[in-house]
Amino acid sequence: MTTLTKIPAGEQARISLNPRNVISRINDNTYGGFTEHMGRCIYGGIYDPGNPLSDDDGFRTDVIEAMKEIRVPVIRYPGGNFVATYHWMDGIGPRDQRPRRPELAWLGVETNEFGTDEFMKWCEKIGAEPYLCFNFGTGTLDEALGWVEYCNGTKDTYYANLRRKNGRQEPYNVKYWALGNEVYGAWQVAQMTKEDYAKKAYQWAKALKLLDPSIQLILCGESGFSSWDSYVIKECIRFDPHGLADNTTSSLIDMHSIHLYTASSDHLQNVTAPLAAERAIEITAGLIDLARAENKVPPTVPKQKICFDEWNVWDMFRAPGEQGAEEQYTLSDALAVSVWLNVFVRQSKHIGMANIAQSVNVISPLMTDKTGITKKPTWWPLLLFSKYMRGSTIAVHLHSGVYEGPTRPEWVRGALETPWLDVSAAVDDEGFVTLAVVNISATEDISTHVDGISIANGHQVQVYTISGDDLGVTNTREKQDVSIREGIWDGHGLYFFPKHSLTMLRWRPLP
Repeated sequence: MTTLTKIPAGEQARISLNPRNVISRINDNTYGGFTEHMGRCIYGGIYDPGNPLSDDDGFRTDVIEAMKEIRVPVIRYPGGNFVATYHWMDGIGPRDQRPRRPELAWLGVETNEFGTDEFMKWCEKIGAEPYLCFNFGTGTLDEALGWVEYCNGTKDTYYANLRRKNGRQEPYNVKYWALGNEVYGAWQVAQMTKEDYAKKAYQWAKALKLLDPSIQLILCGESGFSSWDSYVIKECIRFDPHGLADNTTSSLIDMHSIHLYTASSDHLQNVTAPLAAERAIEITAGLIDLARAENKVPPTVPKQKICFDEWNVWDMFRAPGEQGAEEQYTLSDALAVSVWLNVFVRQSKHIGMANIAQSVNVISPLMTDKTGITKKPTWWPLLLFSKYMRGSTIAVHLHSGVYEGPTRPEWVRGALETPWLDVSAAVDDEGFVTLAVVNISATEDISTHVDGISIANGHQVQVYTISGDDLGVTNTREKQDVSIREGIWDGHGLYFFPKHSLTMLRWRPLP
């Protein structure tokens, strides 16, 4: 959590923190990923059989190592819009017997060469948990129950035995399951009204948890600030002892998902746009509280969290989805991603999971070609946050001037302040404090008092900076114009946060 005192131009900026002022735990799943059958995400991305860089299972080893480097904890699959016409049984069993299907979300052909078992094996190789999304378009409840049984079943039953027949004896124990994807949208096959969705989702949830009470179910939300979210949360987050076999310490619904993409060709609008997600999280959390109060959910049932399972910078005109959505990110976009990540740290008490969309090639920080990978500018803030912004959020108070120009979306201007310094802080389980500061200004370094740095003997402040010569620089295989620069600081005096930069200050405080 970061609070702000707005100061006039010319007054000294100040950041104040104390590592003892812990707010909430940062869920490791905040740094989740997403792989959809879209563009080159799966085929030619994580799965590229025959390529010299691929292993015996056809998985790109350079992509595996990159996923390990950012310690991605959970991966969402198989969509996304793709899932509305996906039938999981098409993608299991002998590959030469799997059907080729028309793919209606992105207007391609799905070979089904890569399916459930391949995805599970890939997740095991990168050390991530799988998160699967049910087909709420053309799919059925029987099909969904069969998928859970196939993945998690331990008994002598049909789908569990089918998994064994396909070579996997032990269950996959998939924990996270989404009740559809963006079913509110006009772009969806079998679009639904909020009334129809809420009824269907709740009935599916009862059956799914009767089959496997250990799973966590994620409700399909919209943006977090829509009538869809309000209605669906109210109807589905309630207490149902019958549906839970009289269990008073769990819920049919465990999380509510929301999606948001931001982008602008104007730098300041681009880099402040992720603050819309901050307000979306706060509104959604309030709607969850309201539903629990009105529906008399007992306090013994843990509060439902928010699953922000699609987020990123994406200009849909610059990188159309039907053309593969391969964004060529800039430094400005990297700073926008940094603000996104600051939002998740600040709002950690509400976040159960967040998944950058997507992990490889498609609006991704990581791009492959036949001979290697390119780490785009947005890769570097994701790497820094995933390495260092774990543990617990700590309170920060900021004295800063604010940007007062237009925002995108426009409503952000009337709902939130947009300070020149965007800040979050965390303390990890080893006691190290990390302060993340984005100077969104395109032109001005900002000198700042940093109160609360008390360095243990023999230590210094480690400094990690992401910046570039100008806001439009990008990365290619031949040249990395945006990366991490490392340094040290003694922790005394003013710190000058460079223009258009992300800076992380990391230190071990005195006991």
